[in-house]
Amino acid sequence: MKKSILVIDDDVQIREALRKFLAGEGYQVLAAADGQAGIDRFEARHIDLLLLDLNLPGRSGWDTYERVTSRDPLLPIVIITGRHQQLPLAMAAGVGALMEKPLDLPVLLGTIAELLAEAPESRLRRLAGFHPSTRYVQPRAERVVTPAPHPHPRPNSLPTGAS
Repeated sequence: MKKSILVIDDDVQIREALRKFLAGEGYQVLAAADGQAGIDRFEARHIDLLLLDLNLPGRSGWDTYERVTSRDPLLPIVIITGRHQQLPLAMAAGVGALMEKPLDLPVLLGTIAELLAEAPESRLRRLAGFHPSTRYVQPRAERVVTPAPHPHPRPNSLPTGAS
């Protein structure tokens, strides 16, 4: 059975590029343009992983994160954003990964695979603040990936977008 990924991003180009790319990689992909539509899709069906932008119209990304995790605290979530300095918030919230735009698609795929394979106990430890394992990917040549580096080239990336 295909793993399902929900992409919530208000930038139609990024949302559609991610939808097509991830579907081509064998995932079942649902998409939403804002936080409320994403919450509605999340509540309507089983989701294995969430890709969540922070700059969303209406319900903010962090508000959407809070709502989704209150219903499913073990859901793997990757925050995708153009906002800088979100790592302290992401770590405090127990986010699985924080990736700054433009997204590096090979790194995104690796991050998705790692989060989907992560044991529920590890997610719980991260959420409870006992294990600071939020993965962090900056879109720079000297990329920082936490906790373990992923030495992937950057041939495939998505546009920066306004988010």
